Amino acid sequence: MIRAVILLLLVLVQISCTSIPEGIKPVDNFEVSRYLGSWYEIARLDHSFERGLSNVTAEYSLRDDGGIRVVNRGFSRAQGDWRQAEGKAYFVDSKQQAHLKVSFFGPFYSSYVVFELDEAGYEYAFVSGYNHEYLWLLARSPQIADDVMETFIQTAKEKGYNLDDLIIVSHDNAHTP
Repeated sequence: MIRAVILLLLVLVQISCTSIPEGIKPVDNFEVSRYLGSWYEIARLDHSFERGLSNVTAEYSLRDDGGIRVVNRGFSRAQGDWRQAEGKAYFVDSKQQAHLKVSFFGPFYSSYVVFELDEAGYEYAFVSGYNHEYLWLLARSPQIADDVMETFIQTAKEKGYNLDDLIIVSHDNAHTP
């Protein structure tokens, strides 16, 4: 009986962590081949696993099993060193819908939902986690146009994100890996 309850709880945790926040719709007609490559983290909501990091980047490449290899890097000024986390991501439903599940810790997955994307050039992306506490603005270069930042902030507020703790990520190039 206890095993069944534990199994049920684990299944519920997995489902809830790969869900889509209310009011968020993943991008349709997503082309993973155009999304692969290097991205700079421009802004994020504060959370423990990136706290204090600057010069944050994400690198996406294909895995042999059909998934996506994810390598996140950032510089910790407090520790004076680079931090790196490698994970894997898989589409939750269709490969044309930008809703993936990503894992950096064994069998535990969380949502990665691209809900706004520069469809012409794949130059910027607005990304959410499984709830409104996780939000990122990614771009192909370390600087973005003011209108992209304004759109990101306005869209995030309209979608229910609290931006009081929004971090604009420094890309000062003072530290290179």
